[in-house]
Amino acid sequence: MHPDFVIVLFGLGVGVLIGMTGIGGGSLMTPLLILIFGVKPVTAIGTDLAYGAVTKTVGGWRHWRRRTVDLPLSIWMALGSVPAAVAGVVALKALEAGHRATFDATVLIAVGGALLLCGGAMLARMILAPRPTEAEREIPLTPVRRAAAVALGLVIGFVLGVTSAGSGSLITVALIVVFRLSPRRVVGTDVFHAAIVLWSAALAHLIAGDVDFALAGMILLGSIPGVWAGSALAYRVPVGALRAALGLLLVGAGLALVQKAGATVPTWTIAAFPVAVAALILASQLQRLRARPPLDAPEA
Repeated sequence: MHPDFVIVLFGLGVGVLIGMTGIGGGSLMTPLLILIFGVKPVTAIGTDLAYGAVTKTVGGWRHWRRRTVDLPLSIWMALGSVPAAVAGVVALKALEAGHRATFDATVLIAVGGALLLCGGAMLARMILAPRPTEAEREIPLTPVRRAAAVALGLVIGFVLGVTSAGSGSLITVALIVVFRLSPRRVVGTDVFHAAIVLWSAALAHLIAGDVDFALAGMILLGSIPGVWAGSALAYRVPVGALRAALGLLLVGAGLALVQKAGATVPTWTIAAFPVAVAALILASQLQRLRARPPLDAPEA
């Protein structure tokens, strides 16, 4: 199979997962480009940010039309995340100039660490907010929370500029735990803010020469229809189990990247995560089958 077609298929799959779960492509596509297609780490990061900026802009516009965006909170987070994302790219290029021999390994460790953090955040979200419709509520944006939003943006923006990961997974947990947003505003605010910070990071990487336009175009060919298809499937798939599976996969991908960088990570540890994902999906399907009413049951 032609490599370009395979990249389009991977873009389609990632797009479907984004549409179904709201998880950003940076946590999914960057490790795929590095581990499977052998793309240079810094090019994978810049290209991923460029395609993600386009995808998130489409999603952010849709959420804006549906009025599910907390605009003040998004602006306060962007005040920290936009300059921090540019600073992250500058730090990355400075590291490349000063440590060329170990640069790729350092980037792999950084991306792997970000994936481990994102995967852990997704799993923590399920523990901290198992019932978001009951646990979440709107609270006023006080000066203290405005400062917290700027600080959160600083951290997320810098991590995003260096690794391309974190714009979705980490902010989602903060929106639930710290800012207590209602469920319909969590995804909308996350996607809208991600579009802003992704463009700043992508433009910085574009100026630095880290974006492969042909590769980004092939990913977009699959990801754009994938996002639309995933949005339609979101109500037919157990999203909770899917997010847990993605969290486990991100942890496994993070360990694989750290191992690729030369760290000592037992292979059986990495292989355990796909097995756990398969078991989780199987358990979810069995639970759904048990929950279905018998065929001869009377209609309500």
